[in-house]
Amino acid sequence: MSDFIVHSVAGSPFGRSVLAALEEKGASWQLSPLAPGTLQSPQHLARHPFGRVPVLEHNGFSLYETQAILRYLDRVLPEPALTPADPERAARMDQVMNINDWYLFHGVGNVILFHRVIAPRLMGLQPDEAAIDAAMPRARTVFAELARLLGEQSWFAGDTISLADLLVAPAVAFFTSTPEWTTLGAPHGNLVRWLARMEGRPSMQATTWERVSGLANAA
Repeated sequence: MSDFIVHSVAGSPFGRSVLAALEEKGASWQLSPLAPGTLQSPQHLARHPFGRVPVLEHNGFSLYETQAILRYLDRVLPEPALTPADPERAARMDQVMNINDWYLFHGVGNVILFHRVIAPRLMGLQPDEAAIDAAMPRARTVFAELARLLGEQSWFAGDTISLADLLVAPAVAFFTSTPEWTTLGAPHGNLVRWLARMEGRPSMQATTWERVSGLANAA
């Protein structure tokens, strides 16, 4: 059995970030799948009192919050390093990771992706177009800033992939299946090329919604 157990929902971009990091490290892992409607169950709240995913278990140690999990994995699995040694590049990585959590997810992903992807696919609901429209100004700012920070670099923290790329890519990839991608992502060629590099990596190919759903169904 793997030392690393990841409790997550198939399709969660945060869960995918953790699984992709484990893949980048060449570590074996086991998915403990959760259904979306079970996150407030007593069993899951005992792992994560705020009812979110993912949760990592490693040799009896339990940890929630995606950024904390990613940094933990980079410490206990130091090769290949996913945090730059240079302080400025490490700071840029941290900045982009916080943009993901505070601005790309809150008010953007949890609105647009919920109404365009999650609600129709998992709940059979129609998108709330008014809610999506209201989220678009913030979304434009977020994508423009991500493109600015990326610049002409291959990766957000410089010449090598970092935790920032692994955290942001699953969320940005979701947007490519929405009509809003034409306005938000497609105009930023550097962001489009970066996402193509990310999606070409084995770690991302091994952790698609379809592949994780297959693991969940087989569990």
